[in-house]
Amino acid sequence: MYNQNNSLYEPYQGFIRGNMFKNIFDQYGKIYDIKPMNEQAELLTYLDMFDFACIDLGLYLDIYCTDENIINLYSEICNEKKKVLQQYEEKYGPISLGSQELNNIPWVWNNTPWPWEV
Repeated sequence: MYNQNNSLYEPYQGFIRGNMFKNIFDQYGKIYDIKPMNEQAELLTYLDMFDFACIDLGLYLDIYCTDENIINLYSEICNEKKKVLQQYEEKYGPISLGSQELNNIPWVWNNTPWPWEV
């Protein structure tokens, strides 16, 4: 889905390895799978995974800004991140100061349990 030329890891594999690019991956230790304990933790893992992929691909694009394949992939992954963020916030409330829900008065920022309190 995300990788047409097989030079990149899928977002989850890149996330747990700390690098989206297979040709420059240097294993620094044992790689562990992330096993979320509930739906909220699973959505947070997806957010982290997509956020990492967007940052790593963005760094690549700082150097290779005309790589259309990576530009399209970057766009696709960042759009997926937005969808997961919206899904998370609809179920569990705002997650950052940029959340739309925070524009309401009074603020609802501290009305829901924090992710580690669930």
